[in-house]
Amino acid sequence: MELLIAGLLIFLGVHSVRIVAEDWRKQQLMRLGLIKWKGAFSLVALTGFILIIHGYSQALTSPVILWSLPAWINHLVLLLMMPAFILLVATYWPGSRIKAKVGHPMLLAVKIWALAHLLANGSLAALILFGSFLIWAVADFAVCRRRDRREGVTRPVGTVARDIQVIVVGLVIWALFAFYLHNLLFGVSPMAT
Repeated sequence: MELLIAGLLIFLGVHSVRIVAEDWRKQQLMRLGLIKWKGAFSLVALTGFILIIHGYSQALTSPVILWSLPAWINHLVLLLMMPAFILLVATYWPGSRIKAKVGHPMLLAVKIWALAHLLANGSLAALILFGSFLIWAVADFAVCRRRDRREGVTRPVGTVARDIQVIVVGLVIWALFAFYLHNLLFGVSPMAT
């Protein structure tokens, strides 16, 4: 469990710099330059990510179960993950009205993903992992939206055609994960009830 917690502190810590130390971040960007800053950021984030994976895997070998859920929760989780994948695609798809409306679709996707996985997993390790991501995403989303309002950020409105593309691609990726990739990558089939 220590590796999981250390990984979360590192990964979410580096992703929280804009939340807690915006001025320091700007100073480092000026000092290092964008490429070096992104390189250092990526290295620290990757280290945390690897620790999270290893720590969570270790914790699952002897799980501490906090609650058990009925099998129908899997269906709810599958439904919740649909908008999460759509929002994830909207993050990177230019010209989407979804991105313009939400502002930070990646953070909203993380919130939905974390909540869905909290519902589906009743272990202490899952509570620590997904609960940490949920708390971080809620805080970061609020800070980013407040910063956008303060700085007068506006986004291009986008088109219905781009929204349809985002939805279709998001649902295709959701289906790939639900029917194949989740089981391949994590050894758990979301389709099993």
